[in-house]
Amino acid sequence: MKWAGRGWACAMAAVAVVAATPVGAQELSEKATRTFMEYAWTLTPERFTKPNGETILIDKTNRDAVLVPLDVAREVIRAGRLSAHAQVCGLAQEQGENHESLMRRQVQSKKWSPQQMVYINQLHLTVVMLLTGRIKLVERPDNPEAAKAAGADAAKEVVVAEEAQKAAQTCSAEQKTKVKEMIAAYVKTGPALASNGAAAAAPAAAPAAAPAATK
Repeated sequence: MKWAGRGWACAMAAVAVVAATPVGAQELSEKATRTFMEYAWTLTPERFTKPNGETILIDKTNRDAVLVPLDVAREVIRAGRLSAHAQVCGLAQEQGENHESLMRRQVQSKKWSPQQMVYINQLHLTVVMLLTGRIKLVERPDNPEAAKAAGADAAKEVVVAEEAQKAAQTCSAEQKTKVKEMIAAYVKTGPALASNGAAAAAPAAAPAAAPAATK
């Protein structure tokens, strides 16, 4: 994924805005939403194998058939942000329930194709990984020598790499309680969660594997 100098700055600003947004905030700008959608699309695999063995093929040449509307993406990003807070606070069970509730809501709506369900899952995962330091965004010039000669405004490639050292993240007792309460409220207003056995059969409910680091 390539960004010009100004585009790169805007993209990084969008990530910073989401990371700094309080856990209870609801609204996200269109620019920030589209930035995360673009990252998620870049990381969406060409094929996804569900826990039951079914394989879903993703047509990477037809993004319009895979991406979801902006308002739905905002909902997914909000859920991803909440999952990220749960992970930082060590709330593994609540994190899983939050993700499952999101996916079951989308399944229950019966609006999305299997490809779109994979994308929704990937968008959630991308937000979690970015906000918890699981992955990072780095600049990599196509041609280092040419880029150096052209200066800072040369087009650069955004690649995803695993963090060697995760930034220290803290969660106070008050924050932990708030995250638990918010997830409980979110889950309560959604469809009933499945048992562990049935959850494995839910379409695209299992998180996609984290992308390998780009070298």
